[in-house]
Amino acid sequence: MGLFSADIKTLDDLYVHTLQDIYYAENQITKALPKMIYKTTDAQLKQGFAMHLRETEGQIKRLEQVFKLHGHSPKGVDCPAIDGIIKEANELAGDIDDKEVLDAALIASAQAVEHYEITRYGTLIAWAKQLGRADCAALLQQNLDEEYATDKKLTAMVESKVNAKAA
Repeated sequence: MGLFSADIKTLDDLYVHTLQDIYYAENQITKALPKMIYKTTDAQLKQGFAMHLRETEGQIKRLEQVFKLHGHSPKGVDCPAIDGIIKEANELAGDIDDKEVLDAALIASAQAVEHYEITRYGTLIAWAKQLGRADCAALLQQNLDEEYATDKKLTAMVESKVNAKAA
């Protein structure tokens, strides 16, 4: 088996591993968002990032509930995907001097994170249902709904003003 899958033998093992992955990712996001809030110059974007930070903290609490319902202690496993997305965002943001272009870049980075989270939550919901855990699926669905809503708000923001200012 691969480097990250030595202990994965069943769908349940894969489900728990992926829960640990998204738990790690959400915790990393709570560390990255304050930096993004600080760097943005657009007031609406700053407010949106701050709101998503609070949502992410709530998502972590829901994930902790899912772990407990499934009989596991909450813990994360390293997620090279989210680490890479965050690293790329930090490097990109450090290279941009124009504040309007920086705002567009920050939104693009935030959407890369959202899309990663959307894939993880969608998969986890399907697996929770397959494993007979409708209770867990319902909590994960709340997180997924928030991720979709955030992505939609970010898209509206770039389409309505941020990209035009950056152009």
